[in-house]
Amino acid sequence: MNRCALLVTHTGRRDIVEMARHVVHGLSDAGIEVRLLASEARDIGVEGVRTVQPDESAARGAEIALVLGGDGTFLRAAELARPAGAPLLGVNLGRVGFLAETEPDALDDTVRHIVRRQYTVEHRLTLDVSVMVDGTVTGRSWALNEASVEKSSREKMVEVTLAVDGRPLTAFGCDGVLCATPTGSTAYAFSSGGPIVWPAVEALLVVPISAHALFAKPLVTAPSSVIGLQVKPGGYDALLFCDGRRTIPVPAGARVEFRRGAPDVHIARIHPRPFSDRLVAKFQLPVQGFRDHNPPPSGPTRPDAAGSEPERGA
Repeated sequence: MNRCALLVTHTGRRDIVEMARHVVHGLSDAGIEVRLLASEARDIGVEGVRTVQPDESAARGAEIALVLGGDGTFLRAAELARPAGAPLLGVNLGRVGFLAETEPDALDDTVRHIVRRQYTVEHRLTLDVSVMVDGTVTGRSWALNEASVEKSSREKMVEVTLAVDGRPLTAFGCDGVLCATPTGSTAYAFSSGGPIVWPAVEALLVVPISAHALFAKPLVTAPSSVIGLQVKPGGYDALLFCDGRRTIPVPAGARVEFRRGAPDVHIARIHPRPFSDRLVAKFQLPVQGFRDHNPPPSGPTRPDAAGSEPERGA
């Protein structure tokens, strides 16, 4: 059976284009067919490769989708890979690159792992979102990171009622409310004050954005929960943003529902490591405490002191 890989590239930078050419040659020399998006193929300028359109058929039959770029490029590639169930493997060429697996200096090693099929695949929970006006669905979309309902005018506040599993929970005015996956807990939800959730945890996060309310704290619900958000009738219109890429109008009086999506998104890993290590590396977290720099004084201690208090350094 012929092997095939989809390559998705941020072609706005010359260095990334050069890397893309290097990847095409490396995979092709190993007998793996490389697909390029037609718009990107012109910028990359490699002959003899198959070009595809950016639709649901782009990754069909591909064993992997290799992404050269930042998280924005990764999310764009996820739109193509999700329908086909192709795992995504990202090479970080952005800033934080939380969704990426490897760095540019490991590009050759990454290609070798693909050629040898030396990678594992994680399943990541997604969101399905629908907008309803007077009981009629007016828009649907999905998200890997988060979907947010936000005010449409900077100077106006949107008023919402929040419900979980059909039961009203609270109401408040705010700049918006977002529903995030564990994968997206390190993105917009994190910057809005939400908790970081380990990717292996199956849950949905609800995070108010600049809410004018006493009870407007982030929530973590079951993955089976349905989050309902009613925009106040007679109030101001809002907008639904999915991964910051897809937008749907939410008029006053509309209801937005968030639920676990189907299918999941698959992410390839070639360097399995604890999520805590990834957090430390990506956020450059300090992992040394004062005890690491100031060893305890020598001398006699109480007989019962040994082991009585856990170290808090790391």
